[in-house]
Amino acid sequence: MVLSKLQSDVLREGISQIMGESKDKKRKFTETIELQIGLKNYDPQKDKRFSGSVKLPHIPRPKMKVCMLGDAQHVEEAEKLSLDYMDVEGLKKMNKNKKLVKKLAKKYHAFLASEAIIKQIPRLLGPGLNKAGKFPTLVSHQESLEAKVNETKAMVKFQLKKVLCMGVAVGNCGMEEKQVFQNVQLSVNFLVSLLKKNWQNVRCLYLKSTMGKPARVF
Repeated sequence: MVLSKLQSDVLREGISQIMGESKDKKRKFTETIELQIGLKNYDPQKDKRFSGSVKLPHIPRPKMKVCMLGDAQHVEEAEKLSLDYMDVEGLKKMNKNKKLVKKLAKKYHAFLASEAIIKQIPRLLGPGLNKAGKFPTLVSHQESLEAKVNETKAMVKFQLKKVLCMGVAVGNCGMEEKQVFQNVQLSVNFLVSLLKKNWQNVRCLYLKSTMGKPARVF
């Protein structure tokens, strides 16, 4: 494990600042808190582009939209949980239409799929979900669907594309400060472990709420 260079007091101060500002300017919705990352000494053309997901201790976006691509049993469970779902018939109707698949990918943050369906996704939908970075997560019948949905909501994905900056949701302004603190710490340490030269690749870290000013934490 790489020793964390994230200073606890600086991080706590940043979180307090964001939470304070959010309380002063009451919004009609709960603001999401994003961790914004700037990298350095990295060449996305030459260096290996990394990708990794980590489960946070506290769900950053409780309202995150998840869709179940389910067999009959999973569709029934999804109905009980008021979870959006699609069955094989619904997927067949899309007929690999790129526009429809793109629209579906845009509508949800994440997808879950039953075993019987996940194998058919490339055939039914083409590469659209994969291209959007939203290929479904497998759910077996031995697992609790509700637990899987919560686990999906707690996952954050770090993926380097062509630019040296990225952002991930690490919390929201309705959480306790210490929960945001734990989420940020875990996210940062995980990200750093993915980087070739660890902390030497980190240029800066900011926290920002949806409508607020960014606070630099590294």
